[in-house]
Amino acid sequence: MDNRLEEIKNKVNAGERLSREDGIYLYQSNDLLAIGEMARNKKLSVSGRRVYFNINRHINLTNICVSRCRFCAFGVDEDGNSGPYLMSPDEAFAYGAEAVDYGITEFHVVSAMHPHMGLDYYIEVISRLHKAYPDIHIQAFTAVEIFHFSKISGLPVREVLQQLKDAGLGSIPGGGAEILNDDIRQELCPRKASSDQWLNVHRIAHQMGIKTNCTMLYGHIEEIEDRVEHLIRLRDLQDEAPGFQAFIPLPFLPENTKISHLKRTGAVDDLKTIAISRLMLDNMEHIKAFWIMLGLPVAQIALEFGADDIDGTVVEERIMHAAGASTEKGISKEELVHLIKESGYIPTERDTLYSIIREF
Repeated sequence: MDNRLEEIKNKVNAGERLSREDGIYLYQSNDLLAIGEMARNKKLSVSGRRVYFNINRHINLTNICVSRCRFCAFGVDEDGNSGPYLMSPDEAFAYGAEAVDYGITEFHVVSAMHPHMGLDYYIEVISRLHKAYPDIHIQAFTAVEIFHFSKISGLPVREVLQQLKDAGLGSIPGGGAEILNDDIRQELCPRKASSDQWLNVHRIAHQMGIKTNCTMLYGHIEEIEDRVEHLIRLRDLQDEAPGFQAFIPLPFLPENTKISHLKRTGAVDDLKTIAISRLMLDNMEHIKAFWIMLGLPVAQIALEFGADDIDGTVVEERIMHAAGASTEKGISKEELVHLIKESGYIPTERDTLYSIIREF
């Protein structure tokens, strides 16, 4: 370990916050195992040997989207020939209900930004699920979707969130953050909420007592400096208005996107990003290795690089698979438990808000 890494290690051990320069140096370092060891020790001090997962059902309401981001393979035009679909509230309810017998504790509802569906549609979907299954937590609608609902309804973000909360919304997922740099967003997703708008939705949600997650999409046109700045902006918001539960780094999957010429990140970059996230985000308890995008083998190894959550059973996921995710669309609880045990950790089933349901 070189002198600069030793200095960073001493800061981590002393509980001192890492700087932007520290984050950049960690990315530039090739000493992956030293970085991983720091992150692993940090994770053990926060979560012990538990690795969390939950049993959830993803409900992707529509793939018709006004945003059409260059990195997305899921969104399509309404009148195109790429298989546009829109679930009715009845269909969305039936799709969620058929997974209840799996023992799910979460409906995970994320969608595209449909040009015509009003706020009432989304409230009806949430309300029907909540009324029928009040004990199943509903995590729904990314900050960019919430911002879109605000635009189409003419209501302030706070009022949109209040109406959704009254209907049964429990928490907000972390998608849509991409990279919190507006020059990059202008190139990749110009019709989507800006960095400040994304952050503000989460700020308001936290002020209202709604827990959220946060993400970073990496491995496209950004530089490592942009990644570190992204982490710092999330960390600053968590200082200002706490409410982020978990951070989920998401490697860009290029297949079927408008920037499909780019290469997929490798395992070294993925593991380094997990580890650096753990070290930079000193005010967030959970770092998630999202197995659907990382693949199960890398997600397992990520547990030695600072991750303490491996997401859930999912049952069926569509958005990442449209971009070429080669993983299964769902996984059984038994397999998740086996993978975590095989890694030497304690499989810990949780609910969406990280209350422990059972240790295995």
